[in-house]
Parts: sequence; C-alpha cells; structure tokens
Amino acid sequence: MTQASGRIEANIVAIEARSIQRGALEWRDGVITGRETFGAPDPRLPYLLPGFVDAHVHIESSMLVPSEFARLAVRHGTVAAVSDPHEIANVLGMDGVRFMLDNAARTPFHILFGAPSCVPATAFETAGATLDVAAVTRLLDMPGVGYLSEMMNFPGVLAGDGEVLAKIAAARARGLPVDGHAPGMRGEEARRYAAAGIGTDHECSSLEEAEDKLAAGMHILIREGSAARNFDALHPLIDHYPERLMFCSDDKHPDDLAAGHIDQLVARAVAAGHDLFDVLRVACLNPIAYYRLPVGQLRAGDSFDAALLENLVDFPVIATFLGGVKAAERGQTRLASVPVTPANRWHARAIVPDDLKLLSNGQPVRVIEARDGELLTRESLARPRCVDGVLLPDPERDLLLLLVLNRYQAAPPALAFIKGFGLKRGALASSVAHDSHNLVAVGASHEDLMLAVNSLVAGGGGIAVADAGVVHSLPLPVAGLMSDADGDTVATRYGELDALAHGLGGGLRAPFMTLSFMALLVIPELKLSDRGLFDGRDFRFVEMRTGAP
Repeated sequence: MTQASGRIEANIVAIEARSIQRGALEWRDGVITGRETFGAPDPRLPYLLPGFVDAHVHIESSMLVPSEFARLAVRHGTVAAVSDPHEIANVLGMDGVRFMLDNAARTPFHILFGAPSCVPATAFETAGATLDVAAVTRLLDMPGVGYLSEMMNFPGVLAGDGEVLAKIAAARARGLPVDGHAPGMRGEEARRYAAAGIGTDHECSSLEEAEDKLAAGMHILIREGSAARNFDALHPLIDHYPERLMFCSDDKHPDDLAAGHIDQLVARAVAAGHDLFDVLRVACLNPIAYYRLPVGQLRAGDSFDAALLENLVDFPVIATFLGGVKAAERGQTRLASVPVTPANRWHARAIVPDDLKLLSNGQPVRVIEARDGELLTRESLARPRCVDGVLLPDPERDLLLLLVLNRYQAAPPALAFIKGFGLKRGALASSVAHDSHNLVAVGASHEDLMLAVNSLVAGGGGIAVADAGVVHSLPLPVAGLMSDADGDTVATRYGELDALAHGLGGGLRAPFMTLSFMALLVIPELKLSDRGLFDGRDFRFVEMRTGAP
C-alpha cells in the first residue's frame, strides 16, 4: 500500500474535547494537514473517530500470522494492537519474535510487540526456548518492541527473584511499560506487585480485585476474548476510572475475530449506559498514550488512522484508514496477504494404548474442573469408572481424560481427569497449549483420544476433532500455532471444527480455547503440564491418585 491524500466530510468525534461536529478533514501523503468545522452534527453523515486499539493480545491465538490478523481486525475499525509474542517465543525463542516482527513490518496496521518476560512460563514444564535477562534486554532494544510483556511470574516478583526484577529493571531503564499478570491478587500483595514497577493487569475477574489494583496505581484492561470474558464484571469501572482503563481481547480465535473485535465492546459499553466519550477514551486514546503508539488521533500532523462509522449506537464500520489509505471498506479488507514461510519445532512421538493405562489404587483421584469463560479452574475429588483395575473416561458423569504430550522431545504423555467439557463422545486435540505449547487433548474414549493426538503428531501440530474413528483437522505449520493460509479460510475452517466439537456434547462456548488453557500452570487451581498434575496455588506437582506414596 502507498500513502494517500484526500478529503472527507463527516461528523468528527473529538474524544478529548467531548464534542461531535460536522466538519471536513484533509490529509496529504497519509498525514492530516487540515480540519474544518461547520457546526452541529448532521445525522445523514457518517461519524469519523480515531480507530480502535486492542491493548493486549496474543496474535498467535488467532491462529493467524500478524499480517492476516491485521486483515481481519481492520474490518472492525481496529487500527492497532499491543501484542505479546510469548506464545511463539516459547516454541522458537528469539527467532519466533523476529518472525512476528518481520511479518508485521509488511502491513501498515500498527502492532507494538513486547519482549516476553516469562519464557518458559515456569520451570515445571518443557518449553522450546529460554529467554534470560540478556535475551530480554536485546529484545527491548529492537525496533518494533516497546514494552516488557506480562510478568506472569508473580510469585517471583513478590519474592524478589533477581532475574525477574532484572527484566523489569531493564524495561524501566529504557522508560518502557511493564505489563502485569496477577489473577486473583488483592490488597497488600497487589500493592507490592505494582510497586515492583508493573503498570497493568488484564486478569481481573471482579470489581473488588480491579479496584485493589487501581488503588495500587495500575491500569486495568477489560478483557473479552474467546475464553476469558470479564466485560460483564468490570464494565462498571468505566464510570469511575475512564482514564485508567483499556479494552483488550487477550486471546481471540479466528472465527470470533472475523465476527468482531473492540467495536463489539464499545457498542456493549454504550448500550450499558456509559458515557460515549469515556468509552471511546478507553477504546481509542488510552492505549496510544500508555504505550506511546505511533497512531493518529485526528489532529493536524497525525497519521490519518481512523474509523468511519454509520452511527454511534451499534458502531457499524463503513471504512478503516491506515496512513491515509482505506484499509477496509464495508466488511472487506483492502490489505494484501503476505507470503509466509513456516517454521516449527516438533519432536513429539505417537502415543500407544499403554500410554493411556491408568491403574487404580482404590482411592479417589484429583479432578480438574474447567469453567466456561474463565481461565481459573477448581479441584475436586472423584472415583472414575474402573474396569479390570484401569481407570477410564466416564462421559456420563463428565469425567474425561486430559492429556499433555511433550512436543519438543519423545516422551510419554501426562494424564489427568477433567470435568466441565461435557463431551459425550469423541476427542479434541490441539498444539496450542499455553504457554509452552505442548500437545493437549481431552477425550471421552481412549480410541478417539489416540486418533486425535496421533493425527497432530504426524502433521506437526494443529487442532483436531476425532469422532468414531474419523478425524478432522486444521494444520498450523507456523510453530504449531498459526496457519499460513488467509484469515477467511482459517476462520471458516476453525468454525467448522468448532461446530464439530460442539456436536460432541458439552456447553463450553469455546472448547478449543478452554482446552488450550488447561496446561497454563500460572493460573490456579489445578492444571496439567507434560510433566504431571500441577497445583497453581502452591506451585508444586501433586499426585493425581490421592493416597499415592
């Protein structure tokens, strides 16, 4: 795309001035050169405002490379994203971050990447890389990197871990923001966490938690992704702290991104009765100011980055502009696809029937309880179905078998029982498994579980649905996380697999997204790594079988 010049007449939304006036805006070579105002808004004209910004997203979770993420996001008036590339960094290390930077540089969509702070996320799982203080410091000095990504090692922050604090200090020495990740943290611990130099949190699930972190000086990101959904709990904050909030998706699957983005949160917030200008400040301006994004705000001398909308009720997007060029128009992207050369790290071995044989000791087992719309899990006890001394999935009681398989070296799988998926038959498998991205799968039978897992082992990663001996899949050749296909193709195929997954039973809105977080050890209570069952409250492994030696 080339820079462009032009003139547009519209109802211009001045967020900081809290006004809407009919006017005209001119730009030359992508930069705003003049602006006129003519008086009261004309309801026959569209509305022009600064574009929306996703203040925290893992682009890899869209299963799209950055340039394809951009092609879908611009349809919804989004002009920028603040992205943490720690998913690909856990697989490919520095090379993975460079891949994201290089691909993003080939689109006019604004993407600011962070330097991943926690690779690996913990020492209790197998990952593909390690980013130490020296590596993080090198990343912080790279063009296109502008902050330290979410500090998930909150126990290390509170304990004063030297390496953790050194990474934070490296960002602060450069005047760069430090993102947080502290689910459930409140009170004095939240104050100490913020005092270490951490400025944001996107993990709040209650008003009380968010208010404690706001009191500690943090900015709060209201998250609404494919799995974690906190808008309903947190949107009342908009009335009281509009200058300290941002909207984000965190993790958004391709079909959801195709359907909507930050525009949906803006419409919901306005419909909930919040002041229009406060909502737009949260959606458009706060991320630009906090992360110092090179994104225009409809001022003379700014890049012409903007969204043109039919109305300010449900916010339908007519067009999105990037650098003065129309990047999308009426639901169609104008950004070109960028050729991709896949890179991966994959050494998983196929599983065999004996790998799934769990012998009973006559005692109850610990069970992971997944919850729809939450990354937090619960722990319970149950007695699974037992045949000839072997513990088996029991779909009638929603006791399914969860599996995590090391993708970086040949090793047997780790197993656990899980509730909440509700599958009546079949199995789901995915090489998207936060944060180390080993292969994770859940199944109502050994046979379909093996089929789903081994189809991905053979293909080098992806997502798969197995049912009655038949497997359907979406290959993800870029690090086992992203497709090399265009966004619409990936969104359509993902939607097909999602429908197949729902057809197996259960009520989870986003079963694949929920599955991908069942190996995320840094979020309590109980999760599964490739090395075993893990208690995220005490940061230690626990036995699945109670009473085990």
